[in-house]
Amino acid sequence: MKDDNFLKENNARHMWHPMAHPAESMKNTPTIITGAKGVRITDVDGHETIDAVGGLWNVNLGYSAQGIKDAISQQLEQLPYYATFRGTSNDAIIELSYMLSAFFAPDGLTRAFFTSGGSDSVEIALRLARQYHKIRGEAGRTKYLSLKKGYHGTHTGGASVNGNANFRTAYEPLMAGCHHIPAPYTYRNPFNETDPAKLAQLCLQALEDEIAFQGAGTIAAFIMEPVLGAGGVIVPHESFMPGVREICDRNGILLIADEVITAYGRTGSWSGSRHWGVKPDFSCTAKAITNGYFPFGAVMIAEHVVATFENDTEGKAFIGSGYTYSGHPVGAAAAIACLKETEKLQVHVNAAARGTEMMAGLLELAKSHDIIGDVRGGQGLMSALELVSDREAKTPLGKEAIARVHKATYDAGVMVRVSGPNLILSPPLILTAQDVSDVLRAVDTGLGAA
Repeated sequence: MKDDNFLKENNARHMWHPMAHPAESMKNTPTIITGAKGVRITDVDGHETIDAVGGLWNVNLGYSAQGIKDAISQQLEQLPYYATFRGTSNDAIIELSYMLSAFFAPDGLTRAFFTSGGSDSVEIALRLARQYHKIRGEAGRTKYLSLKKGYHGTHTGGASVNGNANFRTAYEPLMAGCHHIPAPYTYRNPFNETDPAKLAQLCLQALEDEIAFQGAGTIAAFIMEPVLGAGGVIVPHESFMPGVREICDRNGILLIADEVITAYGRTGSWSGSRHWGVKPDFSCTAKAITNGYFPFGAVMIAEHVVATFENDTEGKAFIGSGYTYSGHPVGAAAAIACLKETEKLQVHVNAAARGTEMMAGLLELAKSHDIIGDVRGGQGLMSALELVSDREAKTPLGKEAIARVHKATYDAGVMVRVSGPNLILSPPLILTAQDVSDVLRAVDTGLGAA
């Protein structure tokens, strides 16, 4: 392994980082992580911190899940790769599909289409939604609806339904036929409505209005995160997603749940859709499916959609989508081991308990730090602080001040994520009560630095 100085000097000379300006990465050396154990990571300088980002929302079981590592190693010895194209399969992916069908049965999802990650899963769901309508003789249903502030990956389709300009403007024009409605975001919304239940109804009415304007017969699907993640942990009122489901059903529109973040326990339920009592038509999953140890994803598909495809006799259901690594046996082995450990530990229960503690602690911090404009979360281990320079005017805190908060929090022993004016916490689901206290203490220190 190269020495520390080599790593620091060469980090940005030979690679570009995602979601960063190349010149900024050259100017400011990114934090180089060289080790991890449990819920803690260690950087190139030997500084250890709690990883309150959870990798990137995906390391639900922490960094010491030996069973997953062993499964990967064993699968590499047995069968390191084989495709699932053109009449071939592998034993690991068959076993995983059986397990996932059982895991998602309460959501009404009975088939899996395997991908290499979250953006891939979104792309597949968008494609299959259009194809579903073509099979049924409604080829005019090609448009998509989604939420402002929503995040759906970085492929062209996903970027097109994304509701954040940061992921869109540099690559426009994107895919035509994508339209957005206001998110149920109580802190900032065009209705100036702070009551979550009333705001949910206003957003649902906006959805009804957009459907009427576009024409229901032109819309293929509505895509949403059960809890908006990268947009700032926006938790909708409990009536919102069921309301979306009812409106979609009434208008023949499919509902795609983007569960790349929320599936496998993060919300305190096994899936975000289940948390709200909703059965989607497609569920996009990835991230925690392998605990981040292997790039992998799965689109779960509802039984009525399955029937439409499998009962086709005209050849319209030929699936012309897929990836070289769809159904990768090593990824499947990792996912099998991960799912077993996830269920064994009942991580959703711990996520709910620790999330309640985290939310209570963050609300306490808001009493002593005026830069906290809004505290969001409370549904499992998903939390966010929206930072402001003026509470009354809700003026977002400046970039330099937020950078100071981030650095001071890290120096105090906790890695957090900054997204715009938001400080986001999405730690592993095996977090202990003591870990929560340590996170809150470090965040308190970080906020003081602003």
